[in-house]
Amino acid sequence: MADKVVPHFQNDRGIEVIQIGAKEFQCVGARPPFDHPHVFLDMGKDEEIVCPYCSTLYRFNGKLAEYQADPEDCLWSPEAA
Repeated sequence: MADKVVPHFQNDRGIEVIQIGAKEFQCVGARPPFDHPHVFLDMGKDEEIVCPYCSTLYRFNGKLAEYQADPEDCLWSPEAA
């Protein structure tokens, strides 16, 4: 069993750039049931990455905690199975 959940982010509002505090995360597109496949993204040494499904640009912001986003409502918490 994993000891931590990978942060998930969503973009219901169609925002061009979302700042996040994680370099490894999942993009879900819009909130379910309008989500796309939950894709794992890893920025590596880069400071930004584009989701291949919804074209959201995610930009790393070191001032944010791993589970924070700007705008705040772009953080998505999956429900426990």
